[in-house]
Amino acid sequence: MRRIIVGLHQDEVGDWVVDLDCGHAQHMRHKPPLVVRPWVLTEEGRAGRIGMDIDCVLCGRAQTG
Repeated sequence: MRRIIVGLHQDEVGDWVVDLDCGHAQHMRHKPPLVVRPWVLTEEGRAGRIGMDIDCVLCGRAQTG
C-alpha cells in the first residue's frame, strides 16, 4: 500500500528511518552497491522526500494476511 512520508528520524545506530502517515516506519539506508539512496545523506535530500509516497510493507502484509 502506498503511504505518505511525514517525517524522518535516525535509529540507535544512525540509520535513517521514514515515518509514514499510517503510523509505521521504514528504514531508508544508503548501502551501495545493493541499496542506493544518496538522498538520505543530506538534509535537503531528506526534506525533499517529505510528502512523497512509498510502499508500506507492513500495511501490504496486513492487507494480504
